[in-house]
Amino acid sequence: MPDQTALPAPATGPVPVAGAAAPVPPAPDVRGGGAPRRRGARRHRWPVVVPFFAFLAVCFGLPAGTMVYGAFTVLDPESGASRFSTENVSGSLSGAYATGLTGSVELSLFTALLATVIGTLIAQAVVTSPRPVLRGIVVSASGVLANFSGAPLAFAFIATLGTTGTVTQLFHLDRTGFSLYSFTGLVLAYLYFMVPLMVVTVLPALDGLRSQWQEAAASCGATRGQYWRHVGIPVLTPSLLGGAVLMFGTAFASHATAAVMVGSSQPLITIQIANALNGNVLVGQENLALAMSLNMVVIALLVMAVQIPLQRRSARWLG
Repeated sequence: MPDQTALPAPATGPVPVAGAAAPVPPAPDVRGGGAPRRRGARRHRWPVVVPFFAFLAVCFGLPAGTMVYGAFTVLDPESGASRFSTENVSGSLSGAYATGLTGSVELSLFTALLATVIGTLIAQAVVTSPRPVLRGIVVSASGVLANFSGAPLAFAFIATLGTTGTVTQLFHLDRTGFSLYSFTGLVLAYLYFMVPLMVVTVLPALDGLRSQWQEAAASCGATRGQYWRHVGIPVLTPSLLGGAVLMFGTAFASHATAAVMVGSSQPLITIQIANALNGNVLVGQENLALAMSLNMVVIALLVMAVQIPLQRRSARWLG
């Protein structure tokens, strides 16, 4: 007799295909419980950053606002009333003040270029040296010398290379026409602390050059010069440009060294600002000094706008 056992009814849904992945049930929605937790964490973070923003507002925002307000304000000497005007800004960009701004830019550009080249060469010599003791000595000395500036540095140069300085009298530099109280003397004084600063700045970038890159270039038949021209220098370019921009900003903002060494004999914007604030030339030129300070701030912001993208690109290449 045929088997009368009842067979199970066929499934009404789609038949799974062999080799096909089984459907994954949707994950439970946890956003409802996670969002309040994140919002609560953000609320707890705000009290931590409030003192920081308060510090910025008091120490940076208030002086910056006062500077901008004074730069665009003119006081009437008779009535004492103030009015909005661009006379201070236009005056800070003309005449002797424009010469001072140009002199500061020229000095900063020249010293930044020299410091970048000399500092990079010294840093490369330290990186390639087989003696780790030399690296420690150079890094330690650079960290100290990079912070030795201002009035102490000016007095040291005056005692060494001044008119009656030790080195000047020993080698009779006065007969060659050399003068410390000139543009050349300022360049030497600025390089004293800018070159060590460049060494400290560019050392991490040189350390980031992987030895495998040079080995791969050598295995392909490239010479050392070809490696630096096609690999090393293009990779280091953002770091070198960023260091040069940093050197420019450092030289542009330096005041005490030039003020003690040359005084007003060299046209520099920082010295002109100090003279206007102290009333050494004309009385009542405080707002003009604020306008010159505003010009310096604008140039500093431009420098930062160039430096930040260069730092990011350098970190992406060497990170």
